[in-house]
Amino acid sequence: MSDTHDNMRLSKDQASFLNRLQRCLPTEGATVRLLIITVAVLIIMSLLNPGRFLTCRNFASMCFQFPELGIFSLAVMLSLVTGGIDLSIISIGNLTGILAALILTRATSAGLSAPMLAVCVAAAIAAALAAGALCGWINGVLISRFAITPILATLGTMQLFTGIALVITRGHAIAGYPKAAQLIGNGTLAGVPVPLLIFLLLACLVQGMLSRTRLGLHLCLMGTNPVAARFSGLDVRRLLGRTYLLTAVLSAVAGLVIISRTNSAKADYGSSYLLQAVLVAILGGVNPRGGFGSVWGVLLAVLSLQFLSSGLNMLQLNETVGPYINNFTKELTWGALLLLVMVVNCHCGRLRAR
Repeated sequence: MSDTHDNMRLSKDQASFLNRLQRCLPTEGATVRLLIITVAVLIIMSLLNPGRFLTCRNFASMCFQFPELGIFSLAVMLSLVTGGIDLSIISIGNLTGILAALILTRATSAGLSAPMLAVCVAAAIAAALAAGALCGWINGVLISRFAITPILATLGTMQLFTGIALVITRGHAIAGYPKAAQLIGNGTLAGVPVPLLIFLLLACLVQGMLSRTRLGLHLCLMGTNPVAARFSGLDVRRLLGRTYLLTAVLSAVAGLVIISRTNSAKADYGSSYLLQAVLVAILGGVNPRGGFGSVWGVLLAVLSLQFLSSGLNMLQLNETVGPYINNFTKELTWGALLLLVMVVNCHCGRLRAR
């Protein structure tokens, strides 16, 4: 009798575990299809690069590379959910990174003790986040108060922030940080890369904000129908201001990861990340017209692009196909993957409608 009771309790525990696991896994059709594509890309690249791709060294390298693009993609996703877009994310990341780098280099040249260096690193991080919040506030004011179209407002501020960064640095790179500052981009915690932990933490926070808070619900409602949101009593101006404040703070975090990983800061770092971040967001199933965004989709999209990028880089070492693989091939493959996912999602949507 006790064995039967124990078996029943075990089966209930297993069922509850499976229910919790199912709630954690992606359930949207587009996200599930992207999961299948990501696994397929992983398998194909493993077969094309036997003995090279499926190695701990390669995956550790990828875990240091893709988080900064993932954080920028989260910022783009938030702006797209509201029906807008933020084109100034890279310039904000570079500007805030340069401000942090100036503090860090001054601390290095001053020859401070270890405790004081830690204080300077904390001050540099705080200054970068504060500067990012100021940049986001400027974007929010232009879009919410002056009713400038988001794409035009952030295009203008992108040039403004890049110009400020160029004036500060005069086009040169700022390098030479204390080792404590390099932990953000190159360190590990319990064997896990710190950039990956930062990205996963931010992804969980953004997902929780969108799915479990009133702010997230209001952002989705505003993106779905801004006129109805305004007439339903939502403060659209405040919501827009908060959105672009969040995207700028996320960009500042990505800028800190970049300068720490490269041990330098410059006004034109990560210039290719803007289009890649938009590509990741759209590939991840974010509605470009607003109203819906999935952090699961963004995570899978950035992983699929990283698998493609790493696999194609390894194919360049192949004597047979190496001469035909270059950066243009990589962009061609990314574009083909984006079109494939959009066509499949559109086809499945029509089948569902029928």
